[in-house]
Amino acid sequence: MSRSGLSRRALIAGAGAAVVGWNTATRAWATAPQADVAELPSLDGSMTLRGEGLERFTSDFGHLVSAAPRAVLRPASVRDVQRVVEFARRHRIPVAVNGQSGDAAVVGQAGLESHSSYGQANPRGGIAVDARGLDRVVSIRPGEAVVEAGATWAQLTDAALAQGWMPPVLTDYLHLSVGGTLSVGGIGGAVQHHGLQTDTVRELEVVTGTGELVTASRERNRELFEAVLAGGGQVGIIVRATLALVPARERSTVFTLAYDDLDAYLADQQKVLADGRFDLQVGNVVRSADGQRWRYTAELVAYGDAGRPVDRQALLAGLSPVADGTSVVEQSWREYAFRVDAFAGYLRAAGFWGLPKPWLSLFLPASSVGVFMREAASSLTAADLGAGLLLFYPYARDRVRTPLAVLPQGEVGWHFDLLAFPAPGADVAGMLERNRRLYERAVQLGGKRYLIGAVPGMTAADWQRHYGALWERVEEAKRRFDPAGILTPGQGIHSA
Repeated sequence: MSRSGLSRRALIAGAGAAVVGWNTATRAWATAPQADVAELPSLDGSMTLRGEGLERFTSDFGHLVSAAPRAVLRPASVRDVQRVVEFARRHRIPVAVNGQSGDAAVVGQAGLESHSSYGQANPRGGIAVDARGLDRVVSIRPGEAVVEAGATWAQLTDAALAQGWMPPVLTDYLHLSVGGTLSVGGIGGAVQHHGLQTDTVRELEVVTGTGELVTASRERNRELFEAVLAGGGQVGIIVRATLALVPARERSTVFTLAYDDLDAYLADQQKVLADGRFDLQVGNVVRSADGQRWRYTAELVAYGDAGRPVDRQALLAGLSPVADGTSVVEQSWREYAFRVDAFAGYLRAAGFWGLPKPWLSLFLPASSVGVFMREAASSLTAADLGAGLLLFYPYARDRVRTPLAVLPQGEVGWHFDLLAFPAPGADVAGMLERNRRLYERAVQLGGKRYLIGAVPGMTAADWQRHYGALWERVEEAKRRFDPAGILTPGQGIHSA
């Protein structure tokens, strides 16, 4: 094989040996042509087979699951993704996209990582696709953005703001890939008005499990469109998305209200949800100042513009936080949107970021959320959170229109999101067992899980119970769009 041929393939191999293909007999990469070797397709980007480029894809943000992929594709074109997926399909090699999330300007390329917490983006010995190979914000136009899937929400936010627009729904941490959050749902404080991030998608370009590139929307190839959004990466790889934008706002007035009584907290949060008086509505559960009990905190945000302050008195009317339990902070809209960056910097500096993080994300129906929260509060300790936090806030079910974003029955639900950053030496195995117990109790009370969490021991029966009446639809989409079953095995949905 000529040197020019190797250059055209842009393959990177270790120890000076160029990889030429896949040995179908030994199921390993081959460095010399042989009878049993299937030649790799030509690539515009690169395939890394060992070294630092491979090691960065072995674990993820949760640091609970570790498994090295056989190779990492750094695509330079959508065609690269198509060709590698089609090659992997023919040879039954698992493939999963890795968002390589994080602020590269702060942590550098070596600090980027999948933001999944329990190996969901790990290809289990197959090919990891580095989403940062396709990370452009393609265009910003009135009311809409076109972005490649590896672009982060931080990139999109700043590009949109520069032209007077903003995404209607943002996650708390913005340095996550667009394709990654659309694959699980993407929840944030604006869910009460705009639904999930998946509900703001107008069109997708998807590489299916057969290597076919398909444009999908609610009007065109709707079955694939709805199977991909919040579908856990099971039927296709998002390579480009067209997203809704809304006019940018200048100011954020942030109200923080404290409650010692759970019932008062639930009532006030649901009152705010019902009348929609705030633009963003979240909340969390923290330890009281004396460390003896849990305290409930509502974080409510009203947008404004220069010269037009919000009516604080009207916004707080009828709410009942504890005396002296209300604080108000004025920020620019962007300052609030990027608020988690400072917290992430603290966690990195304090050594928590790289430790195991047994996160648990659940949705509860309003009818039983009080029972669940009281039971959870009685068993959780400050050590369960470590340096992390427990998000706890309501959402309106009718705002979420993504079919595979599975939520409990009822007009109102609650998001319970245990974002633990345990201290060194914590009993992580015990915390995973705790997650399983809380998950089981949530299901008993009509709850559902969010795909990002760490719930051990998920079985086929668990997944069927999770999807309920949607299960046959989920299975049929898998059979149709990923017939070889190669995509995103780390979720375990079809292999449990």
